[in-house]
Amino acid sequence: MSTDPGMRSDDAGRAPAHSVGEILVSEAEIRSRVAELGEQITRDYAGERPLLVAILRGAFMFLADLSRAIDLPVEVDFMAVSSYGNATASSGVVRILKDLDEDLENRHVIVVEDIIDSGLTLSYLRRNLKNRAAASVEVCALLVREGRQKVDEDLAYVGFELPPDFVVGYGLDASGLYRNLPYIARYTGEGGD
Repeated sequence: MSTDPGMRSDDAGRAPAHSVGEILVSEAEIRSRVAELGEQITRDYAGERPLLVAILRGAFMFLADLSRAIDLPVEVDFMAVSSYGNATASSGVVRILKDLDEDLENRHVIVVEDIIDSGLTLSYLRRNLKNRAAASVEVCALLVREGRQKVDEDLAYVGFELPPDFVVGYGLDASGLYRNLPYIARYTGEGGD
């Protein structure tokens, strides 16, 4: 694993490079795993037209790559929820900031998440979406933090399990920075959201 985050401290508008630590999942590993998840979803939903629901903002990169890896007609929609506030751990109190535009009745829904931490937000979202008469609601999570789940969620599709460190890259941020990194790295700075 490389420890060079590929950023210089003099890059305008960026936090110092020392805020990004060890790379935990490389760009190549992400590409390979997303392709595998796309193939699995294609098999599992053969003959269907699943609706991919990305949870903003962190899942936008994952959704873009995953949707291209699925060899089926898919639709996409977006939700924005908040359970972190200004903290680095979920409070468990979920607020919907942007709701779906699509009707879920009789639809096969796949919630596309960047990272599962406590699982409390995901548990709320699944109940909420099932109550909208969806035919099914499954989850495709890029990352799951090991040992942090407070609820036992059945996850159909998981990219990687990681230690319970705060991470950035590939859509995940710290105070709005580092979403554009093509890999997942440990965040060593202070703060984050």
